Formats: sequence, structure tokens, C-alpha cells
Amino acid sequence: MKTKILLLSFLVSTLNLGHIMAQEKITQTAGHVQLGEFAPKFAELNDDVLFGEVWNRPGLSPHDRSMITVSTLIGKGIIDASLTHHLQFAKQNGVTRTEISEMLTHIAFYAGWPNAWGAFRLAKDVWAEDVPDDNGKAAFQQEMIFPIGEPNTAYAQYFIGNSYLARVSDAQVPFSNVTFEPRCRNNWHIHHAAKGGGQMLVCVAGKGWYQEEGKPAVQMLPGDVIHIPANVKHWHGAAADSWFAHLAFEVPGEKTSTEWLEAVSDSEYDKLGK
Repeated sequence: MKTKILLLSFLVSTLNLGHIMAQEKITQTAGHVQLGEFAPKFAELNDDVLFGEVWNRPGLSPHDRSMITVSTLIGKGIIDASLTHHLQFAKQNGVTRTEISEMLTHIAFYAGWPNAWGAFRLAKDVWAEDVPDDNGKAAFQQEMIFPIGEPNTAYAQYFIGNSYLARVSDAQVPFSNVTFEPRCRNNWHIHHAAKGGGQMLVCVAGKGWYQEEGKPAVQMLPGDVIHIPANVKHWHGAAADSWFAHLAFEVPGEKTSTEWLEAVSDSEYDKLGK
């Protein structure tokens, strides 16, 4: 009875993670194919020992071994063809697009930002599955490695159009990816703080706008960074002809709060053009 309960617990846990896979024996022949004549012992160790034995040990699943291997390679600064191979192998072992995005975002803070950027470029190609189009949403997802996330229903009353929210990290520096469909923008608002506070936006895909009260609107393109001081009235959103996504970092402060104000009218917005 105890064995059945443990087995059921294991299956439920695995289902929740989406990692149920056929436990087929992992085989590798690359060593023998590429180096069999030049370095037969190395080929044997690579194919028969590393992949034939270590990768098939029961202590970790192939999924988890792939996650560990990719993390280790990036930590050592290896972002070449060997990483591409292991990213492809990770996908084969059930690592999802969301998981690889979360993992690379997390280890960027430990393995180095440039290493993570290099890995993201490779991962983006490996997980570039063909998916049905949905008003351009699916195609836009292919432009960035960060997930679009779920409909931003909690703040929908403060947006014109549809927006989406994906929490990227809750540790160290909490931040989210916010995605706007074309013409979507949030209301004028203020991030109040008695000390410190404010917000930082990093554009990751598409084209958008940012505007502070009393100043011209500023166009945002991938790589642009906007620093929003505390207690400044502003809004941001997508251009009329483009989806738009930015990472939103809340700057720590004292007595912080957000005050939502009036919407950005169509007449105001249309003056910006595309």
C-alpha cells in the first residue's frame, strides 16, 4: 500500500511539472562519428560513459540533467555550437520554452548577463516552433524569448486594449514582462514614493511609446531603457501598428504606491502617429 501511495505521489508531481516522458535509454554516437579514428578513447568516454552511463543513471531525469548541463555550460561561458546541441537535446528531453526562458533569466544574475544574452539567441531559434497566428500575437511571441503571459485582467480597468502579464522573477530583483497589443496603452499614472521608488522599463520587442506629463512622447524600441522617477505622471503602451513588450522593474522605495488617473484619449494617442 505504501509503495502504491509513493508511486501515485510521484506521478502526480510529474504531471504537474509536465515532465512525463518515455524512459528510453539515451544513446550518443557523435564521439565515434566525429573523433572515432582521431581519438577513439575520447569518443568511447563521450558516447559510452558520459551519455551511455551517466545520462542514464536513475538519480535524475533526462529533463533535469539537461537543465543542469545547460546551466553549467553557460556558467563557463560556453555559448557556441556545443550549447546549441544541448539546447536541442534539452528540448528533446521535455524542457519547455517557458522553462528555458525562466532558467536563463535566473542564471543571468549568477553566470553573467552577456552569457545569458548569447544563450537566449540560441534558445530562441531552438524553441521557434510554428504556432497558429492569433491577430499577430503568436508571431510576436517568436520575436522574444520572454513569455507573453496571461491576460492582465487585474489591471484591465487601467488599460485601453488588451495587455498581458508574465512574472519573470520574484527573487533578488522582482520584475515582469508586460505585453501590449497594437494601440494598447495604460492610463496616466504616478508611482508615488516618499523616498526612492519609481520604475524602470526595458523594451524587449516591438515598438511603443512613453510619455511624461508636459513632455513630448518618446518612442521605445528593443534595447531602449526608460527611467521613471517617483512622483512623475506618465503613461506607456504600444504603437498603433505594432505589438510591444517591456520588462517592468519596480524601484524600491519608502511608502510606495501607484495612483491611476485618466485614460489617454484616442485624440491624444493618434497625434503620435505610428
